[in-house]
Amino acid sequence: MTALACQNLFARAATDFNDAPVGLMQVVLGGADAGAQLVADRRLPLISATGSCRMGALVGPEVARRFGRSLLELGGNNAMIVTGSADLGLAVRAILFSAVGTAGQRCTSLRRLIVHNSIAEELTGALKSAYAAIPIGDPLADGTLVGPLIDGAAYQAMQDALAAAAAESGAVTGGERLLHQEYPGAYYVRPAIAEMPGQTDVVRAETFAPILYIMGYDDLDAAIQMHNDVAQGLASSIFTNDMREAEAFLAASGCDCGIANVNIGPSGAEIGGEKETGGGRESGSDAWKAYMRRATNTINYSTDLPLAQGIRFEV
Repeated sequence: MTALACQNLFARAATDFNDAPVGLMQVVLGGADAGAQLVADRRLPLISATGSCRMGALVGPEVARRFGRSLLELGGNNAMIVTGSADLGLAVRAILFSAVGTAGQRCTSLRRLIVHNSIAEELTGALKSAYAAIPIGDPLADGTLVGPLIDGAAYQAMQDALAAAAAESGAVTGGERLLHQEYPGAYYVRPAIAEMPGQTDVVRAETFAPILYIMGYDDLDAAIQMHNDVAQGLASSIFTNDMREAEAFLAASGCDCGIANVNIGPSGAEIGGEKETGGGRESGSDAWKAYMRRATNTINYSTDLPLAQGIRFEV
């Protein structure tokens, strides 16, 4: 609906220009078949695709096969490291917004929390209390912070992930369906916390739902290694009041994501990621470059013919 609204706004604005080409902007509604046609069409020099890593693995090679360009914004398994020196009050608020905002259905949603063992019990307890007080319901109602999952398939994927977490020795809090009597066709859930013994297989897989996996650490280098040990590389953050810890995280040998924040959560503008996130930049200062075609121009105003690299070519 947002896309259609933008289309209508553009069409209205275009009427102010008598020479605006007809059909300059188009919205195509459809499923995978429509997407496949766009991806394969040689008339489209650039395909910008936002979606899952699986989708990117299909789109990228197909566009490259016709020597087109692709701009891919794919999945994110975003983590936050909370060190022993962190401001816990600030961290709790950031975690809550990043992990449960938009019901965990955002590329930059917080999914993994890596906490220093000295504060893990205190922070986890504070988060459980905060989770229990989150207003869940109709997103159009005043005061609601968490709305529904997009559909039944998303709900089932969340339940499957929580079952896998429990099977991998995780302690799960929350995750149950809510308001199904009032809204039988909608899938409201209580955001879930899964306290994990380590970074297991289910933790490494992105589930597009409000699940926060919590893991402990003792050594910052080990925490950064755990942070980087996933296929995706979109958004990340560290909460610390130690400048050396912050610099270690931001250094080339630290976080390997496209977005690296200090004392602010990862959820925000999808500026672009690395690794299986696709490397594309849809936002930020460099985003426009992906939509431009570069050209180098040389104009010779003389009657001589200068040759490249000073070559002499006498006829």
